[in-house]
Amino acid sequence: MGMWTQESALAELEYLLRAIPSLIEQPVPSADHSRWQYRPLALLGEVFGEASLYYVNFIRTRWRYSGTMLVDVDDAKRPGRAEARYDRPVYLSALERSHGLLLAARDELIRKGMDNVYKGKNTGPEASLILRIINLAELKLRKTIRSKPEKEREVQDAFENLLIGADIPHSHEKESIEYSSKTYIPDFTVAKADLAIDIKLATAQAHEKEFIPQINDDILAYRTKYGNLFFVVYDCGIIRDVDRFVGSFEAQGAVYVRVVKH
Repeated sequence: MGMWTQESALAELEYLLRAIPSLIEQPVPSADHSRWQYRPLALLGEVFGEASLYYVNFIRTRWRYSGTMLVDVDDAKRPGRAEARYDRPVYLSALERSHGLLLAARDELIRKGMDNVYKGKNTGPEASLILRIINLAELKLRKTIRSKPEKEREVQDAFENLLIGADIPHSHEKESIEYSSKTYIPDFTVAKADLAIDIKLATAQAHEKEFIPQINDDILAYRTKYGNLFFVVYDCGIIRDVDRFVGSFEAQGAVYVRVVKH
């Protein structure tokens, strides 16, 4: 943790949070953003540790668009115009997620104190377990589903097989959470990671809009019992702007959303 104290770390977090609005109008990339970007990286690594979810998720943040671009005649006449048009929403979404991440880090530091938040490279079993589970969804889930699924249960079963294969203890639809006169049941819970997991299958155009209030409701309910939430959306070609879809959820801190393309 170096020379950081709780007071100096909180002061740095407050500075980083206050600086975000001024970065919104900056071009992509910009010197101001590059300079700002290294400060939370240093703080999160030194105070929370390189095994912490804060550090890992910040370092994995994408600030620029990657993928196919449609270039029109005007774009061809102005080099960089197409890139700027595609980069902008990714940059703004990343800023919003970073804002939520830093807020969550600040809240944990206030709640737990300086001596209880550090997770070094070889410590932090909760963080490491959550990362293992996220990696299963990102890297393995698509490979286990050979034909286009028609029912959500098919995706749930495939994901549970991955959890079993990775020797990750879990419960499947065994936890019920009472919230606002309703009962919510996460698809999976992992007690060791203080984690609730939900699986969704997008096969119709209406699903993208339907999922947004559903996930937001689940976040409010699940947070009454679990500190970490993970939503996996298995997408059969419905969600076009993944960064925009994911950004509003992950900006809330300790909420992880992955869209897995079929």
